[in-house]
Amino acid sequence: MKIFTDIDLDGLGCGIVAKLAFGDDANVSYCSYRNLNQRVEHFIDNPDYHNTETYITDLAVNEHVEKKLEKRFQNGHPIQMIDHHVTAMHFNEYEWSMVVPEYSTGKKTCATSLFYEYLVEHNKIQKSQALDEFVELVRQYDTWEWDENNNVTAKRLNDLFYMMDREHFEENLLKRLKDHPHDFTLTDTENLLLDVEDKKIHRYIHSKDRQLVQTNVEEYCVGIVHAEQYLSELGNALHKLNPHLDMIILINAGNKKVGFRTIYDHIDVSEFASRFGGGGHPKASGCDLSSETFEKFVVNVFPIPPHRPDPDRNEINVKAAPYGTCYENRKGDISFIRPLNENAFEVIHNGKKLDEFFDAYESAEHYIKRNYTSWLRYDNDHLRHLTKALPMTLDEIKMNYEKVIGKFINNLEKME
Repeated sequence: MKIFTDIDLDGLGCGIVAKLAFGDDANVSYCSYRNLNQRVEHFIDNPDYHNTETYITDLAVNEHVEKKLEKRFQNGHPIQMIDHHVTAMHFNEYEWSMVVPEYSTGKKTCATSLFYEYLVEHNKIQKSQALDEFVELVRQYDTWEWDENNNVTAKRLNDLFYMMDREHFEENLLKRLKDHPHDFTLTDTENLLLDVEDKKIHRYIHSKDRQLVQTNVEEYCVGIVHAEQYLSELGNALHKLNPHLDMIILINAGNKKVGFRTIYDHIDVSEFASRFGGGGHPKASGCDLSSETFEKFVVNVFPIPPHRPDPDRNEINVKAAPYGTCYENRKGDISFIRPLNENAFEVIHNGKKLDEFFDAYESAEHYIKRNYTSWLRYDNDHLRHLTKALPMTLDEIKMNYEKVIGKFINNLEKME
């Protein structure tokens, strides 16, 4: 048998399942979108492989190869495509394709889980507890369900995949699944290595947050960063750190790829990626770094300085303070969020009160960050400004800060 599958953990899961099902007869090709079509076309054009049982998992071919696959099927030659990406749904028009983004229960699928279930249904693989657990870990990581369930093992499995070379990782898992069919666990050594890796990932995420550039692309407010490691986790973490953005765009110049990530249900990055010839999931998609996308996401953004992250050690100017919170941007603009009651907040920008009111602190903050590219003002900068604006010493301001800042904001309104 022959299988063409993706190069990520979900793709590798399909490769492992294939080798468990077909043994030495399984010929696995790990592909990217860049080389998939060429490899599939070359294979199906070779008459020596016309009767070879053939699968394509976790990837979708282009229209040209799609027509060739239909012709292969009509000629009685075996072909089966199994995918879970919404952008590949049109392949369900064919008898030889099965694209299922989610189960009837509403639970999201992945290519590994669909391929495993297909082989079980067709009596091509023997189920085991360990294999069930492995497939579920892959599914939870690929759909990002692990984050909702706090299933750290799923995340760690993916981290281990990227720490090891694919050949060694695949060989190790195949042996483990065969030798220990009753359960699937990571070893103590692997967990020790992963503890070190977790710290590296944490540092990497925060270093990339300081490099993030905020801009507007078409109808979206986005954050753009260049990165080559931990892309899925990085995109998700950066968006959680910057929830005022609609999505995170990850530029991987080395692989000439662009990734799109969002944490929001109302943003469909697969639709956005399709505008540039890409696709994927509603919350995680990608496309090639083409001349068009290089111009849009690199050249046009190059002059913009990185945004400044919020301080995490402020003690005075803190978020959602009952006396108000101060923000600033690179232009020197100053914004205050002041609560009027539990469900009403106002924004005073450069001394002028906005006409719009906000029903939550977060909504007001999102407005300031999206429209002014502002950050939570650091305590030192904030206090230094107050000592210059008021005839008071630093110690006097610190001792009476709540009264001082309330009076200061009131004075801003009077000057309006």
